[in-house]
Amino acid sequence: MSSYPLPEGFSEFEVFALGSCLLVEGLLGFLLNAVTAVAFLKIRESRTPSNFLVFCLALADMGISTNSTVAAFSSFLSIHFIAAIAWDRYHQYCTRTKLQWTRVITLAVFIWFFAAFWAAMPLIGWGEYDYEPLRTCCTLDISKGDRNYVSYVIPMAICNMGIQVLVVFSSYQSIGKKFKKTGQERFNCTTPLKTLLLCWGPYGILALYATVKNASLLSPKLRMIAPIMAKTSPIFNVFVYALGNENYRGGIWQLLTGQKTDAQAIEDKSK
Repeated sequence: MSSYPLPEGFSEFEVFALGSCLLVEGLLGFLLNAVTAVAFLKIRESRTPSNFLVFCLALADMGISTNSTVAAFSSFLSIHFIAAIAWDRYHQYCTRTKLQWTRVITLAVFIWFFAAFWAAMPLIGWGEYDYEPLRTCCTLDISKGDRNYVSYVIPMAICNMGIQVLVVFSSYQSIGKKFKKTGQERFNCTTPLKTLLLCWGPYGILALYATVKNASLLSPKLRMIAPIMAKTSPIFNVFVYALGNENYRGGIWQLLTGQKTDAQAIEDKSK
């Protein structure tokens, strides 16, 4: 049998361990998000404008989980839809304004085109893609740190991470204040921001570090932390945004068991 060289900086055991971790993340993330997506399509009660954002997030996370050529595009989509859900929840709980289908579809189309723009730029020369240290998927080429890289990464980070973190933080902070006033806390308002920073923070730090230092001098194992943490995002998102949403959770339960939850039954009677 022909042998293949190991990725630089990794032992055979480390490749097996990290590869197994990525495999579990990918399979679990894809399965959970596939169920989330199918529940939206199959269960009528789940097909609301607000849940459409969760459905779009699930599609994006399936792209991350498959580790395919659309992984960068899917990553941008995931972060944007997390911010969109935060914005929608702010209006639900603070202004009592419900999202309408025309607005949510317009928002989703804008996000898809906006994410496609930033994902496509390295393909035409603004920024550049390279393999992750384990060589399982592509990521931004942080080895150069030249003017081309810096001119792409800084506006990309602002438009695809900085603004989204600000939206998530301000939205859930306002929601948290509203919950304290009413005494009815529907969910933990700190969890979305914590999971966003946990999953995508290492990537952001590494990308910005490469603008001032030669990131290729860092240990390959240290640089591999960022993609491993990012690929946990599809799993966390299912629990935070699908299973953490009473209406969507009821749709998933109905899909898997054929039974409606009490909340769905009450909602049907009120129509």
